[in-house]
Amino acid sequence: MKKALELYTPSRSEASLANMIKDKCVNELGFEQVSIDNVGNIIATKGTGEPRILLCGHMDTVPGQVPVRIEDGHIYGRGASDAKAPLIAMLLAASEFPKQSGTVIFAGVVDEEGNATGVKQLVKSKLGVDYAVFGEPSGVENITVAYKGRLAIRLTCDVGDSAHASAPWLAKNSIEEMYEFWKEIKTEIERVGTAENKTKSISCSLTEINGGSSHNVTPQKCKITIDIRVPTMTTCENVLRMVETVITKVASEKGIKATYRIEDKTEPFEADHSSPLVRALLLAVLDVRKKRPMLLRKTGTGDMNVLGHNFKIPVITYGPGDPHASHTANEAVNIDEYIASIEVYERALFHLSRLHHLKKRKS
Repeated sequence: MKKALELYTPSRSEASLANMIKDKCVNELGFEQVSIDNVGNIIATKGTGEPRILLCGHMDTVPGQVPVRIEDGHIYGRGASDAKAPLIAMLLAASEFPKQSGTVIFAGVVDEEGNATGVKQLVKSKLGVDYAVFGEPSGVENITVAYKGRLAIRLTCDVGDSAHASAPWLAKNSIEEMYEFWKEIKTEIERVGTAENKTKSISCSLTEINGGSSHNVTPQKCKITIDIRVPTMTTCENVLRMVETVITKVASEKGIKATYRIEDKTEPFEADHSSPLVRALLLAVLDVRKKRPMLLRKTGTGDMNVLGHNFKIPVITYGPGDPHASHTANEAVNIDEYIASIEVYERALFHLSRLHHLKKRKS
């Protein structure tokens, strides 16, 4: 775990960690097939037959380094919570899976914090699996059953001309005009999308703005990125139609050219609570922590969404760590919880194999 944190792996720079994991899988952990695919994902397989269980975590982190240290029962470092603790815990649990109990496939994927390049490659590879567990911080006594979708839009406003800053009346100002677009979009999303709690509401954030060519010239063009999170009771397509209507209306009223492109469109997802996979994890947490776990619906977006929609199999997200510590300057994970999570993953694999074969015999 400490070695994994000492490797700095922002999105698309994960090769050092992939190579370290590959070496461990081949020389120490007993995996039978180990490879790194053409986008940089590490895939390691152990066992044969059913059930075929995918344990998938991501190797990348957001940019910014956090000095690695152990203090007050926690290990600090970029990715400690999101998501190297779940990644390494799943790897160690997979290595203990008895070969006769089925097939376990460990995948360390790239670019989860970016454009989900790694999990999209897994989908393209048509990996044949019956169940998938994603490693993200839920807390050792919680299971994540739902994630919001994400719609990221890059909006461009072009007023067609610029002027000297000393004569601003000679041209419209694209930054000022863009503010009207943003204000109208946010107002409409809040009007339509506000629900009784955050997990059921549509949220939007203005995350990037770029405009202007010089300190003394009024800006002809302005670009913004809008990050919209979409709850499970609607779709990205519905939200996009609403945003399109607002953009068209404001552009027409102001006589301004406005265009957009979609940077990301990931639909929301909720797991089937009655699946053998959810039951296996519930039993595993009960075994290890002696309490029934909480089922969480997150306001973020995860790789579970992409694979769940494409593979049509039971999927779930679980892992040690406090999600609120993710991406912070003091990112850390509790060491005792990290160790406990390894046992939870091991027990979940045991229960899932048992429940899968039980279900087959009954059918």
